[in-house]
Amino acid sequence: MLEISDNLAIPDDELVERFVRSSGPGGQNVNKVATAVELRFDLAGSPSLPEPVRARLLAKRDRRITDEGVLVISAQRFRTQDRNREDARERLAAFIATGLFAPTPRVATRPTRASKERRLSGKRERGTIKRGRVVRDWD
Repeated sequence: MLEISDNLAIPDDELVERFVRSSGPGGQNVNKVATAVELRFDLAGSPSLPEPVRARLLAKRDRRITDEGVLVISAQRFRTQDRNREDARERLAAFIATGLFAPTPRVATRPTRASKERRLSGKRERGTIKRGRVVRDWD
């Protein structure tokens, strides 16, 4: 089980792990041992995710999410398969945790009279500075 929060956990049978050869550090071992992990999690079809969380995660414009709604996380930061596996799972948990809470909606406000006046006076000052730079050589 991958624990996301107190009331959300992803069962291991929903995670698909594939081990491939890593391009990172490892010396001669890098050519022989498949240490990199490609972790796949079906966001769109997972029964473990609540519907609002699923909608928020699928709405993200993340290049790791395929058109079918599958999140693909590749981990090859470490030399061992176990550490890369843990890294991929931690990154998956962090990604899902970002969708647990709905963002607070922005309340539209209007600029105050003082802020409008500061903006306009700043524009006037810049205009006078620029007008002073003009070279008038009409003679």
